[in-house]
Order: sequence, then C-alpha cells, then structure tokens
Amino acid sequence: MEYLLSIIIFFPLLAGLAVFALEDRVAKFFGVSCATIELVLVLALWVGFDSSGSSVQFENLLMLIPAFGISYHIGVDGISLALILLNAIVILLSVLFLHGKSPASHFVACLLLLESILMGVFSAQNVVLFYVFWELSLLPILYMIGVWGSGEKLRAALQFFLYTFFASLIMLLGILYYGFLFFLHSKQFSFELADWLAMPLPASYQLWLFLAFFIAIAVKIPIIPFHAWLPHAYGNAPTLGSVVLSALLLKMGTYALVRFCLPLFPDASIELSLWILVLGLVMIIYGAMVAYAQTDMKQVVAYSSISHMGVVVLGIFSFTLIGISGAVFMMFAHGIVGAALFMLVGIFAARTGSREIGSIQGVARAAPVFCAIFGVVVMANVGLPLTIGFVGEFLSLLGIFATYPLIALLGGLTIILSAAYMLSLYKRLFFGKEADEQKLAKFTDVNRREKLVLGIFSACIIALGIYPKPLLTLIDSGVKPVLETMAARAQVSSSKILLTTLASKQDRALDQIKSFDLMGEYSAEMLDSTQAIESSQLESSPAQQSTPLLLGE
Repeated sequence: MEYLLSIIIFFPLLAGLAVFALEDRVAKFFGVSCATIELVLVLALWVGFDSSGSSVQFENLLMLIPAFGISYHIGVDGISLALILLNAIVILLSVLFLHGKSPASHFVACLLLLESILMGVFSAQNVVLFYVFWELSLLPILYMIGVWGSGEKLRAALQFFLYTFFASLIMLLGILYYGFLFFLHSKQFSFELADWLAMPLPASYQLWLFLAFFIAIAVKIPIIPFHAWLPHAYGNAPTLGSVVLSALLLKMGTYALVRFCLPLFPDASIELSLWILVLGLVMIIYGAMVAYAQTDMKQVVAYSSISHMGVVVLGIFSFTLIGISGAVFMMFAHGIVGAALFMLVGIFAARTGSREIGSIQGVARAAPVFCAIFGVVVMANVGLPLTIGFVGEFLSLLGIFATYPLIALLGGLTIILSAAYMLSLYKRLFFGKEADEQKLAKFTDVNRREKLVLGIFSACIIALGIYPKPLLTLIDSGVKPVLETMAARAQVSSSKILLTTLASKQDRALDQIKSFDLMGEYSAEMLDSTQAIESSQLESSPAQQSTPLLLGE
C-alpha cells in the first residue's frame, strides 16, 4: 500500500503511452480495462484511507532538486481523494462511451494521459510539482479540441490555451516569489506546501500573492469576467472533450482555492471575500440567464456550469465547515451531472445532426429510456431533493448563510433559475408536438453501450442523493484542517475573530435546523454527517502528521 498513490498516478500514464501503438479495434478494450483497474485502485485507496485522521496520508517523497526544495511529494486528504475518485469514474465512463473517433487509439490515449495528470494535480504536496501537473493538463485537451473538434476548433483550442497558459504564468510568478520569501525566512529554498504553511506570512504580502494565484484559478473555473474562452471551447470541442472540461478541468480551479488560497492567504481571502462572493452571485445569475437564452443545447449546459460553479465559490468563501464541505461535494456532484448532460447532448446530436433545441420535439414517444435518463439528470441539475445535486447546493448555501444571509438568499436563485432553463429545454425536447413524424421515427433509443454508461451516472446521482454520508465524511476530514490552518495562520485579529464567530454561528444554526426539523430525517442525516468528523476531532487530540515514505529507501 506504500506506493499505491504513485501507482495510481503513473499507471494511466504508461497505459496511455502504450495504447498509441495499438490498433483501433483493440485500443478501446485496452483503455476500458486500464481505466477499470485504475478505478479499483482508487477504491482501494479510499478503503485504506483513515477518515478519522486529519493528516495527509499515503505520502511518497523523492527529492528531485534538493538545493531548490523541489521534490516529487504526493499525498491525499479527504478533499483530494474525493476528486481523485471523480476523475477515475468520469474517465472510465468516457472511455466506455467513446464511439466513432478515428484514430480511436489516440483519443483513448488522451483520456488516460489526462487521468494521470489530474491524479497528480489532486495529490501534489509540492507546489512546483502541482504547477507542472497543472500546466500539463492543457495538452490532452488541446489535442482533443484541435483534432476532433468541430467548427472553429483551432481558434477555440488556441483561445483556451492562451487564456489558461498566460494566467498560469502569473501564478508561477507568485509561486517563485513565495519560495523567495521562504528563503529569506529560513535561509533555504523549499516549495513544500507543509513548509509554506508553517511559515508566518504578513498580511501585506498575502494580498498580492493571493491575487497571483487567484487570476489563474479564476480563468480555470471560470469566474466572470474570465470566462471568454468557455463558450468557444465547449461549443467546438467533441462530446468527450466537453465532458472532461466540465467534469474535471473546472474542478482544478476550485480545488486550488481550497488547497492553496484559503490556508496560505487567510487574511487576504477574508479581506477580498465579499468581492469574490459578489462575483459568485454574478456567475449564478449571468450563467442562468444566458443559458435560458440559448438555442444550442451544448451552450445551455456550458453556461449552466458557470452558474453551478458560482454556488461552489459561495460555499468556499463561507469559511465554514459545512459550506466548504458542501462546495467540495458540489464539485463532485457537478462532475457527475455535467458529464452525463454533455453525453446526453452528444447522443441527441448524433441522432439528429443538430444541437438546436427546436430541431425535433416529442422524443419521449420514440425514445422512452433516453427520456427517463435525461429526466433524472435534469432533476439533479435543478437540485431536486434525493438527487446528488441537492446535497451540495443545500450545504453550500447553508454555510454562506452564517456569513452573509442576503447572499445566501440571492444564491438560492440558482435553484429557480436552473429549473427555468432546464425544465423548459426538457419539455420542448421530449413533450413538444413534432410536425415531421418521419424525423421522429428515425430517432432511435439509447443502445446498450449508452444505456450502461448513463445508467451508472444515474445510479451515482440517486445513490449519493439519498445517502451522501460516506462521501461527506471523507470530505469533512479534509476540510477541517483547512479551517484550522486558516485560524492558526491569520495575522489580523479581525480574521481570527471572524473564523471563531463563524464556527460558533454554524453550530447554533445546525442545532436550530435539527430542532425545527425543517427538512426531516433526510436533512438531519446530511447535517449529522458533516458534524461527525468535527465532533470526533474536537474530543480527541490532534492527529500526528504522517511521515512521508522516501522513495528508494
């Protein structure tokens, strides 16, 4: 088990390189087999993970450039493990869904290479290592869009590259400057995240370093007004390119907010929180309104992603355990729901040759299974209770309610606005009256391959909507240390007071909700799961940090 995390990172890399040499007819079988093995390895990692501890686990450490503190240092906590699980699920189902791409071996290779890179992003404990994986994630996506995209695919690929690459260079400057500050403090270089967290950072430095990280993150999420690349990239990418963009690459940005911005720059995060929360509200409302105005179903889902990521931003900057846990859960939920939606749109486009909402109506008669699965995914996107989409939205908004009640109420508009554009799309597509019956007769229902993939997505949507406790328990174990680190590193007294006050207000709010039983047993169980780890850790002594395994010893 010592090297399990390293195996998880490098196994899909080796598989992706090997699949290039295979013929198309065996490439997909090989890819599905490797992605299945990868998911089994990730599940084994989850089984071996101790959610009652707060330290980073499964650490491996190999010094690469000791003089500059650059190392191959990996490890996972509850937050990163949840996203590693999402990565494994989405890539496996994407390879299963793959059909009609030529050469198929190259597309499978792109998916496996991207899986390897994202495993590195979510497990890197050295900031330079994280940045290397962060930048490498561009390459498979650029290849997918440039080779298998449609329309202005080269323009879309170039725009995506320029936005994300140059924004990331600003983050690189911030990383190098932070490393220089660490050298001035300790007379040695280090880019280890744990070392950086142990060094006090004056509030005057925090603001500019926070902005250096935030610009790159805002482009990746994307936060308005840094979203100009998104419509072109989504609109011209192949179906599976849109799937991995929405389900996985967007999560890199919100993950970096929780992993780096909050604990490294607590005072700057709090100082700028109101402005960022306003941007989150703009994302929710703007994304929903533009989605409602679209006639291209792919663009509807693309702008829907902006709206839902706005809720994630609200949860993260609530600075509460329940809000951040809800945001991370919503990242996972949006990955599942967004991937399923883009696949459904891809199926529709393959059947009709068009993504226009009014191109065909009354599809429920011709494809009842397609209609039923589409309905389940739409309900999750709307945030219907007992679906995976409800849990993250509810907890994120509950967390921000302790900080800014008005913003929480306005953020709740996402449910109403999501219902407006998604239910309108669903009604027109499946229950409208089709004038051309011959066109409708040619629309075939989902085949076995599509039914298997979408059935697994639907099972995840319902299972984690009804019983989210295992995933929430995992996430909570990672969020608690982030808040503890923020409180310990805050240099401004008002920041310390705010974090303490929010923790107290959250506890009182949870008690009131349980006493009034506003959401019944379902809601109470969700709230119990978010408090389980917190209570156990408060009663016990802080967990000791695990010692990394030195590779080669």
